[in-house]
Amino acid sequence: MARTPNYSFERQERERLKARKAAEKAAEKAAAKAAGQPYDPDDADAKPPTDDQ
Repeated sequence: MARTPNYSFERQERERLKARKAAEKAAEKAAAKAAGQPYDPDDADAKPPTDDQ
């Protein structure tokens, strides 16, 4: 038997995840501003290059 959908819970979960993502982005922007560097969303997940050859 299939369960009945709980639309309000699913919506709350989506909103919670969206708020968490927005908070993380705001924290990254605040850290970049405190460091005196402009915020670049492309560099948020980028890792520094390595010199392994």
